[in-house]
Amino acid sequence: MLNKIIRYFLENRVITMLLLLLVVVWGISTSPFNWHGGIIPRNPIPVDAIPDIGDNQQIVATEWMGRSPKDIQDQITYPLTTSLLGIPGVKSIRSSSMFGMSFIYIIFDDNIEFYWSRSRILEKLNSLPPGTLPEGVQPALGPDATALGQIYWYTLEGRNPETGKPTGGWNAEELRTIQDFYVKYSLSAAEGVSEVASAGGFVKEYQIELNPDAMRAFNISVMDIMNAVKKSNLDIGAETMEINKVEYLIRGLGYIKDVSDLEKAVVTVRDGVPVRISDVAFVNIGPGTRRGGLDKEGIEAVGGVVVARYGANPLEVIDNVKTKIKEIEAGLPQKTLEDGTVSKVTVVPFYDRTNLIKETIGTLETSLSHEILICIIVIIVLVLNLRASVIIASMLPIAVLATFILMKYTGIEANIVALSGIAIAIGVMVDVGVVFVESIIRYMEMPENKDIKRGKAFVSLIYKAVSEVSGAIATAMITTIVSFLPVFAMEAQEGKMFSPLAYTKTYALASAFILGLIILPTLSYLLFSVRINSKMIRKVANYLLVVAGIVLLVIYGSIPALGLTAVGVNNLFASYWKNPKMSTYINIGITLLVAIYYLSEEWLPMGPQAGLSANILFVAACILIILSLLWILVIYYEKILRWCLSHRWLFMIIPAATIVFGFMIWRKIGEEFMPSLNEGSFLLMPTSMPHTGIAQNLDYIEALDKRLAAIPEVETAIGKWGRVNSALDPAPAQMFENTINYRPEYILNEDGQRERFKVNGKGEYFLKDGGTYNPADGFRLIPRDSLIPDRKGDYFRQWRPEIKNTNDIWQQIVNVTHLPGLTSAPKLQPIEARLVMLSTGMRAPMGLKIYGPDLETIEQSGKAIEQALKEVPSVIPSSVFYDRAVGAPYLEIKLNRDNMARYGVNVEDLQEILSAAVGGMVLTTTVEGRERFPVRLRYARELRDNPEALSMLLVPTATGAQIPLKELADIDYTRGAQMIQSENTFLVGYVIFDKTSGKAEVDVVKEATRVLDQKIKDGELRLAKGVSYKFAGNYEQQERATQRLAIVVPLALLIVLLVLYFQFKTVTASLIHFSGVFVAFAGGFILLWLYGQDWFMNFSVGGENMRDLFQMHTINLSVAVWVGFIALFGVATDDGVLMGTYIHQTFLQQNPTTKEAIREAVVTAGLKRVRPAAMTTATTLIALLPVLTSTGKGADIMVPMAIPTFGGMLIQSMTMFVVPVLQCWWRESVIKKEQKKQNIQMNTSDEK
Repeated sequence: MLNKIIRYFLENRVITMLLLLLVVVWGISTSPFNWHGGIIPRNPIPVDAIPDIGDNQQIVATEWMGRSPKDIQDQITYPLTTSLLGIPGVKSIRSSSMFGMSFIYIIFDDNIEFYWSRSRILEKLNSLPPGTLPEGVQPALGPDATALGQIYWYTLEGRNPETGKPTGGWNAEELRTIQDFYVKYSLSAAEGVSEVASAGGFVKEYQIELNPDAMRAFNISVMDIMNAVKKSNLDIGAETMEINKVEYLIRGLGYIKDVSDLEKAVVTVRDGVPVRISDVAFVNIGPGTRRGGLDKEGIEAVGGVVVARYGANPLEVIDNVKTKIKEIEAGLPQKTLEDGTVSKVTVVPFYDRTNLIKETIGTLETSLSHEILICIIVIIVLVLNLRASVIIASMLPIAVLATFILMKYTGIEANIVALSGIAIAIGVMVDVGVVFVESIIRYMEMPENKDIKRGKAFVSLIYKAVSEVSGAIATAMITTIVSFLPVFAMEAQEGKMFSPLAYTKTYALASAFILGLIILPTLSYLLFSVRINSKMIRKVANYLLVVAGIVLLVIYGSIPALGLTAVGVNNLFASYWKNPKMSTYINIGITLLVAIYYLSEEWLPMGPQAGLSANILFVAACILIILSLLWILVIYYEKILRWCLSHRWLFMIIPAATIVFGFMIWRKIGEEFMPSLNEGSFLLMPTSMPHTGIAQNLDYIEALDKRLAAIPEVETAIGKWGRVNSALDPAPAQMFENTINYRPEYILNEDGQRERFKVNGKGEYFLKDGGTYNPADGFRLIPRDSLIPDRKGDYFRQWRPEIKNTNDIWQQIVNVTHLPGLTSAPKLQPIEARLVMLSTGMRAPMGLKIYGPDLETIEQSGKAIEQALKEVPSVIPSSVFYDRAVGAPYLEIKLNRDNMARYGVNVEDLQEILSAAVGGMVLTTTVEGRERFPVRLRYARELRDNPEALSMLLVPTATGAQIPLKELADIDYTRGAQMIQSENTFLVGYVIFDKTSGKAEVDVVKEATRVLDQKIKDGELRLAKGVSYKFAGNYEQQERATQRLAIVVPLALLIVLLVLYFQFKTVTASLIHFSGVFVAFAGGFILLWLYGQDWFMNFSVGGENMRDLFQMHTINLSVAVWVGFIALFGVATDDGVLMGTYIHQTFLQQNPTTKEAIREAVVTAGLKRVRPAAMTTATTLIALLPVLTSTGKGADIMVPMAIPTFGGMLIQSMTMFVVPVLQCWWRESVIKKEQKKQNIQMNTSDEK
């Protein structure tokens, strides 16, 4: 079948080239990278930073303002939870009850469709039995979005429309009104937006403040005023009237338009005189009660958050939002201030996922381009044939474009993990071209084929060369692809994280193999058959190369242009060389130097500060070292192999010891769930004490933002206290979220790539105002607009010299945010925090869940566990904190039922009066065009701001008299719940903590478990009856993932073994080739161990420490690392399969029967495959170097996946000797057994 495909497309080259053109155009159209210009229409793959790994979750939010957490829990949360538990597919339900709000998180099984689950919830909510919830309470389903949906945060600010500078002039109430009724609805109309939630400012209210003395004088009760207000705000329609044959619509206009309309509302009539509301109350406009707010660098702010719809393309949604902002900005209000300055309301973003997405995708784009360049360099060096190098190198970008097409039409989103699948597959992808082209070259160099250069004979030659290795390549590709199938078996968060990678790696390898069968033979025919026989044409072409190079050099000043000139000049003087191949070698050298220069300029592994020359030397040295080692292996392969065959036992000690050492290391490496992605911003989440009031919280948030904004590396610091008006934000008023956007280390362009700026010979940056800036004279922040872009300039670093990485920035943040009354905060980032909070209920990735019969018991045990955890060596003591649930001060009004009966007052009337007069009750809502404002009734503040005043509240009796509240109830101080949290209706509390640097999560939890168990055993830690606890967060995810990996990893190994068995048909041969997996497995663990050793690579080159350059630190065994190992399993057998296939073919051809003949056949087969095997190993290793040195966003996930492959392939070179030695051993034993059997038979026949 494969041979027929090869022959068809080789013979129908026009069809092949049209297919190639289609793949290129289509691939460019669907590419996720922001390639500017061109005439090809764009239809890109959806793009995001990371996969959405949150739970399949829906949120039901219920508002019952003014009610305590206890009331919310008993009357709303508990009955709703019990009702929702019966929905099909529900895995668990968590809930949170706080002041005035209930949040219920319904987690469904992952196989339940998102919108199907929403419809089931709505069905259940609409069919609740009467009396399940209090009257007037209506639960609402949250937005159709996930934890990753909050993609764009902004503030509304008064700014000068000409200069863009802040001007102020707008109060918090005005801005909130503009946000709620103009900006919010406009942005909600953008395609892909699920919700726009408002934050900060004050909601405008009409406030009616009762005058008890006037009420007593007119003998008017609170209920009378409530009824009057409700009846004073009404428009009606009275059908139509026809006058003079014209139809008129009749409207009764009664909506409240201003304060005077309310003041004139009639409450009752006394002695023929109307008693208006203005006679018994004061009416004014004021701010509504709030449970959250925004602060920008110490100043109160108003803004909102845009939430993307489930399944929408985040980058596209953000672009739609920005387009909508441009549409509405002209119509946003403006005013002229007293000093004549024009202040216009402006939408100012402070968190924009675009930058993270572009930088992350930019990191991948850079790594892919570097990998492709490196592969070209390696191919040029190893093949020493420019045409062959062009053929092999051209297959890589074409296969990547084909992968983009498959991703687009199978719904795979382009993110850091998905594109990493392509990055780690590059080395294997190039192997396809290497093996095919190496076979073609070998056939062309055969003496009998020297004169075949074109025509049908050349087609036949290429066909034979490609078909000879197609079977082995197919087996190698199938092994690599099939070995990755178990990744699809992963579940929950790790499954959502890495299944895109499994798809893209599979697509990339399949694309490379299919294109290798279809496109590569035709390209080989076209390039290898091109011969320019005319000397004149060659001379003209070379002159054109020289001229083109000079022109490009003058225009762009680029080294590649100089390379064109050098190639042209060399070709013109080719006839002067004694060796006819010398000109070819010189062209190869020129091409190699240009490629290394270009790669060094783009890659800059040692950093911009080291200079281009140092980077070129480093890149060349890295490539040279690896290639030299493998080239030495190729040169001395025969001698080494013969020695190994003669000293088999001694040689086999080396791989055996490697395997044993690797497995010993495995048991000692720490474990964690997942490396975190650098998002380019931090989320500081401290909390204040449960009794802290709003005024104190405002002081806290102001102080935090001012301190954070003073850090030079911090670009913006926006603080949020409490919650925004969204079901996705269940924060209490005592919780703070400071979004800290820090500057990138180097100034980036709009595509997330580092940008160069003009410098002079002294390293001074030219400024647009004519001045210069020298970083050596002292750190100073220079705005990007003040620098002059220059493609040949230097990158501009925005961090102080002492700030080396993001950990240093976080330490600066920790140092300045210690405030009395605030807890410490774990190191979190915006996306990470949303995922953690909505998937675990905690505000930290590590913690304990404590279950108990009541909140007081849980808190008692929680505080005891908090103290015990502080003694765990691997836990940061200051990070341990029990989230206080109890401690909020309550004023409880306890009704005296006997006195109430004596005065004829019932409970409902008294409670309604209390609710309206003290807490304030919204009685109606005004309709003022598109704006809507509540009308609230309550007592004046001075009559309700202390218990004594509260006790004098007048309550009407059955006889019409009014008596003070103290005659009917007692007012007591007590402690109560600030927030009540539960899981599946059972109460739960949280103790959060953080680990010390360098410690693995699993090791920390194991150590903490031992300490707690020992303290319980010794009696130092006593838990109340009915209390239990368990560790949660990332540890819980890791435990589940480990159980799954215990099935998935052996399954991957079994699949590899089965594929090998199908290829070689014998168990022994399959096991021989499978041995490469164990060697590579050990190599991966050895490199992981070396990464954590301080002495390894701890030296400097050109002032750059190699451990820092290669991001060497302790790498824990995470799911990402295991995915790297699974990828390694398939690759590790490739060389062995190719080597074994040739050995098998050699034995079929020669049929050796003696030990010497067997060894000779093995050596002959090994010599045929050692060069392509070395080439594939070299390309895989060197192609991973840019990944291992990458520091951009996304590198946190790419590097742990790449380490096992690099370490495994480095050691796996041993397979080039292990497989032949074991093959020889096995075949010698078979011959020996056969000879022994023949001798026995001969002896038996002689005896007869």
